[in-house]
Amino acid sequence: MKGRRQGGFIMAKAHRVAGRVFSRLLRERGIEINSAQGRVLFALWREDRIPITELARRTALGKSALTSMLDRLEEQGYVERLPDPADRRAIRVARTDKDRAMENEYRKVSDDMTEVFYAGFSPAEIDRFEGYLERILANLERVERGDAAEAAKGRRV
Repeated sequence: MKGRRQGGFIMAKAHRVAGRVFSRLLRERGIEINSAQGRVLFALWREDRIPITELARRTALGKSALTSMLDRLEEQGYVERLPDPADRRAIRVARTDKDRAMENEYRKVSDDMTEVFYAGFSPAEIDRFEGYLERILANLERVERGDAAEAAKGRRV
């Protein structure tokens, strides 16, 4: 096993730990949503009243996962589903007053989390690290689309 690269394992482990830390920070501030639900709300903070299909695309969530999250967020009073006036078959997701009241506190927790992530890093190190992550993501997305050969070409020796 010596010499094996463990970047994928380390990223997955960091993702799990970050999710637990972020959830704890949210609970400490009295915010009763999880980080995945926060991703849905964040998309709505950028544009309110968007169709569910567009929300799924922007959050990279499958329809069933998004539907269950929307059910919970709606039960908690953070979103509401409204008929699309232009297309009776489509549903739009809209923010509520409860969501608007919580947004600033959530953003503060997100900023705190960014500080935790980058503690001890210089701005140049952060830029390089995020560039590497973007390249890894692009490689993974190419493979997901079925273009593994193209992803392999991007490998540096």
